[in-house]
Amino acid sequence: MNHIFYKGEDSSRPTLLLLHGTGGNEHDLVGLGKEIDAAANILSVRGNVLENGMPRFFKRLAEGIFDLEDLQLRTEELKKFIDESAVNYEFDRNNVVAIGYSNGANIAGNLLFEYENVLKGAILHHPMVPRRGVELPGMPKTPVFIGAGKNDQMCPATESVDLHDLLKGAGADVELYWHAHGHQLTQDEVQAAKKWYQTKF
Repeated sequence: MNHIFYKGEDSSRPTLLLLHGTGGNEHDLVGLGKEIDAAANILSVRGNVLENGMPRFFKRLAEGIFDLEDLQLRTEELKKFIDESAVNYEFDRNNVVAIGYSNGANIAGNLLFEYENVLKGAILHHPMVPRRGVELPGMPKTPVFIGAGKNDQMCPATESVDLHDLLKGAGADVELYWHAHGHQLTQDEVQAAKKWYQTKF
């Protein structure tokens, strides 16, 4: 997968797995990652699917309707990529925290839905529930931050609430942060995520 890796100053810090939104690339969230944890490794990945020329992490059938078969395939592909990157770049595979926005948050959420101990934690900006009606692996006390907009047209509030409840039901330690805006990533939300991260890692 197309990606960039920046070695952090402190090898005891998590490696931040950065996952962009639709139409983004591996450079988009680097500033965000450095804002959250300036000393951490950064592994920023570009999605392998193109929708009208825009990179994404998995296909969708329509807005808000995921291609579940492709989602499963791409989630497996991403997990393998993280595993291989940990060997190639010599970082601790058990100390990876995902930071995803929109489409990137959705595939990060599905990593948690699919695999046990795949992430040490996650910051999900404007995610939806990746899949419904499935049994989730146990994620005891896994820290997850969900950032959501009360006026988000792309991601209804019920999606954020449902995702919170599903992850919490699987044992995760979930914080749901609301702002009054739409689908955009606000500075307030970034600072809330940073503050949360500092208390968990």
